[in-house]
Amino acid sequence: MTVTMTSTATTPDRRTARHRLARRAAVVALVGTGLLATLTPTASAAPPAGRERPATDPAALGQALRAVVEQGGSSAVLAEVRQDGRTAWRGTAGVADLTTGAPVPDGARFRIGSVTKTFAATVVLQLVGERRIGLDDPVERHLPGLVPNGAAITVRQLLNHTSGIHNFTDDPRFDTDGEEALQRWLTVGRWTTYRPLDVVRISTARPPYGSPGTGWWYSNTNYVLLGLIVERVTGRTWAEEIERRIIRPLGLRDTSMPGTSTVIPGPHAHGYVERPGGPADVTLQNPSAYGPAGAGISSTRDLTRFNAALLGGRLLRPAELDAMKQQVDTGQGFTYGLGLSRHPSACGEFWGLTGGIAGYGTLVTGSADGRRQVVVSINPYHLSEDTGRTYQALVDMATCGSPRAAAPSEG
Repeated sequence: MTVTMTSTATTPDRRTARHRLARRAAVVALVGTGLLATLTPTASAAPPAGRERPATDPAALGQALRAVVEQGGSSAVLAEVRQDGRTAWRGTAGVADLTTGAPVPDGARFRIGSVTKTFAATVVLQLVGERRIGLDDPVERHLPGLVPNGAAITVRQLLNHTSGIHNFTDDPRFDTDGEEALQRWLTVGRWTTYRPLDVVRISTARPPYGSPGTGWWYSNTNYVLLGLIVERVTGRTWAEEIERRIIRPLGLRDTSMPGTSTVIPGPHAHGYVERPGGPADVTLQNPSAYGPAGAGISSTRDLTRFNAALLGGRLLRPAELDAMKQQVDTGQGFTYGLGLSRHPSACGEFWGLTGGIAGYGTLVTGSADGRRQVVVSINPYHLSEDTGRTYQALVDMATCGSPRAAAPSEG
């Protein structure tokens, strides 16, 4: 499984309205005022016939985890491996606070960014299984008059980012490219409350990227619209439905969908952005603009449990889980399904999603058989080529047992 940095939308006239914290081979890049370019594993060799799931080596994993911090690319890293329903290994490295030097607390929570999309997609697909939503329903049926050309855009296209709807984080008001724009976000933008209709109007005021179903264009607006559809169908907010359908049944005590709250409840490591004068602490931020597209908070413990339950068939019926895994080619070296992405590796097929928000990046992935799950949270800071290399080694070790195991064999 090879982790690469990819952009999240491509159009000829796309603005460069983003403050990139990553260097050219970095793992993480900030998009808009928060969402992260995906840490997207690309295809590698198929697993050898009869290969057993790799054993977990705590010492080697600990060393790989520390290397990410020691290379200077992250202030903190948290990771967990779950095997056959039990925590096989959990580790932390770095500091929770650059000022005090306090260590990262065990069980720390963090902002999960676009991994929130998998939670939201799961709720939508549960409603599909209940025949309350159809994947081929037009958006116009559920949100009449809200989206231009809504009669031609389907729920499925919102889920897999083929709707063509403009990404609201490309709007100039979310621009953090350059010191002046970043300062504006730090002092004003990150405290601003946005309602779902606010960001939809920001998006629909701009022309679409293309006709529905003719290409792949990552747009956080798609999932904001899905949240509104869930509310229209159930009479409850998307966050209430995630709480009712996923968080409570699975006992995810560290997971929350914070709305307008600026804090991370419970133990956590601070997140930072790099500036010429030193780090700016962005732990406190209002994620309301992102909603079901990226506002969530969780922990490695909860995310491995969620991934195991999802891939193990506890949250969706086989038909809906199969639909979730139906991938489209993004044209960027990876595929994307209905809030779930395929991560081929040398030790088997893995499924999950990646994402982030200012100061935090997350990878969630699990084996197709539901037996092994891996979660990595990184607090990116001063990223470099070495960051990408050490991060890749950690992911390979966690998924396949060694840094070399995930690479295709020569010959």
